[in-house]
Amino acid sequence: MTQVTIWNEYRHERTNPAASSIYPQGIHQAIASGLQIHGLNTRTATLDEAEHGLTEEVLQNTDVLIWWGHMAHDEVRDDIVERVHARVLEGMGLIVLHSGHYSKIFKKLMGTTCALKWREADEKERLWVVDPAHPIAAGIGEYIELEQEEMYGEHFDIPAPDELVFVSWFQGGEIFRSGCTYKLGQGKIFYFRPGHETYPTYHNQDVIRVIANAVKWSAAGNGAAPNYGHVPVPLETL
Repeated sequence: MTQVTIWNEYRHERTNPAASSIYPQGIHQAIASGLQIHGLNTRTATLDEAEHGLTEEVLQNTDVLIWWGHMAHDEVRDDIVERVHARVLEGMGLIVLHSGHYSKIFKKLMGTTCALKWREADEKERLWVVDPAHPIAAGIGEYIELEQEEMYGEHFDIPAPDELVFVSWFQGGEIFRSGCTYKLGQGKIFYFRPGHETYPTYHNQDVIRVIANAVKWSAAGNGAAPNYGHVPVPLETL
């Protein structure tokens, strides 16, 4: 069975009454409960655990890592970032949610600033499915509508996605590339935009379905195992 580790800073939910009222057990537990309904095996890890909960053993036994961070990106140890980066290149799936766009691991993988525009104004978000054949969009209609969300706007400083699955529209007029896939090394990465800590986004069943679909997509078997380095003997006789 696919093993999913859900990583969360778990700071807002302990310091912000609005966040704690929506996610009393933390965003990580809300996502875990939702994914379990989809038959996925989950564990959680948080910033203040030893090694941020991402020990070598945990990562070696993780098929897909989900990452939510916001107020404490700088507190994530660089050696843990290197550890996660190596596992992604080895084939571990990575799903980066919402403000995780500014995490050390996502910026390292993208090689860009990952900067964007933002506004908190209780605005409606409509996430349009622009690749209806993609497995991450399975079971979703033409769009997902969220009555309240934080606005993210273009330009989003990321490399051109391998595949664009969702584009968001906000009632203030902005649009945003909100569902982006990448393949790096042997790993698959999905960035999914919605999920501000003071809105009940991770209680929305369509949002959870997208994350569950993304887990299954990013956990799919790796391709051919590459070999690197010096090749002393040619395949053909010279």
